Amino acid sequence: MTDSFTFRLLATDGKARRGVVSMPRGQVRTPAFMPVGTAGTVKAMYLDQVRDLGSDIILGNTYHLMLRPGAERVARLGGLHEFARWPYPILTDSGGFQVMSLSQLRKLTETGVTFRSHIDGQRFEMTPERSIEIQGLLDSDIQMQLDECVALPAKPNEIERAMELSLRWAERCKTAFGEQPGKAMFGIVQGGDVAALRVRSAQALKAMDLKGYSIGGLAVGEPQAVMLDMLDATCPELPEEKPRYLMGVGTPDDILKSVARGVDMFDCVMPTRAGRHGLAYTRRGKINLKNARHADDPRPLDEESDCPAARDYSRAYLHHLVKSGEALGAMLLTWNNLSYYQKLMHDIRDAIEARAFVERSAEISEGWARGDLPAV
Repeated sequence: MTDSFTFRLLATDGKARRGVVSMPRGQVRTPAFMPVGTAGTVKAMYLDQVRDLGSDIILGNTYHLMLRPGAERVARLGGLHEFARWPYPILTDSGGFQVMSLSQLRKLTETGVTFRSHIDGQRFEMTPERSIEIQGLLDSDIQMQLDECVALPAKPNEIERAMELSLRWAERCKTAFGEQPGKAMFGIVQGGDVAALRVRSAQALKAMDLKGYSIGGLAVGEPQAVMLDMLDATCPELPEEKPRYLMGVGTPDDILKSVARGVDMFDCVMPTRAGRHGLAYTRRGKINLKNARHADDPRPLDEESDCPAARDYSRAYLHHLVKSGEALGAMLLTWNNLSYYQKLMHDIRDAIEARAFVERSAEISEGWARGDLPAV
């Protein structure tokens, strides 16, 4: 434990980095995958399970929590850690992405964005200062600047306008955040799919001397090759001694390729959302439990897994639960998926320490390419 927020680089292998983020509520081993706890819960999971799988940190969503149950209410109840019974680190996003993608009748100005809730139509205003205030009320350990995330594809002049606005908002968020010992505010690199804009954004944020740097506006529908090109342009511009967080990413393959380019932290709804829709992530690739081929299959998802959901339940039973719409199906497959993601991160960290990341990445990818077991 530490009274301050620090990042230590422990090992490198090529551009891949093994490190540790330390803060008063605990340490985060990097590269790290952060399960998404949008509304104060990782869907279909007990947080004790999430911790037992190896998660050092979870993510909360400012937009959803401000709408329901309300940031002030969470603060009165002791903050998000106490409210959700998760005493370990929490990262909150700024709410900007959800404001842009979910809200009705939004209006963007230099001051901020006004919008109507997607739940009940109530009017709200989100400014950089209000975003930081809400994240402070939630008492999160890592807070994000408010930014404007432009959906791709977009015109270069629109991407540049949003990037420049996000930089001005970053300055305001830094001022609003002030000095909070043991906590951090991360800036967010924007610039869409224009490498020169990404570089400008990264350099300007670096000059602000923030405690960490996020890369936003990717994994929003663009091809993987475009995302990787943007990481190739962006990561070298970010300080080596600060953590780098790629927001909203992604698939296991996205993670492997992004770690190879120097990214330290990830979050994505994919493993939990897939679990609720009958899809399992395994060392043999993705397995769709809705498929009839599993109806009479007594074998588990993965006989070698440490996770009971993958090891102890038959595919036939999981198929039955999914087809029947039973809540237990979503619970077991989400458990399996988060277990797989955390095992993947553990393997990545070990491989970087052993300077065997390229070889281990190839082995993992070959396992996915071989595919699932033949049908019975």
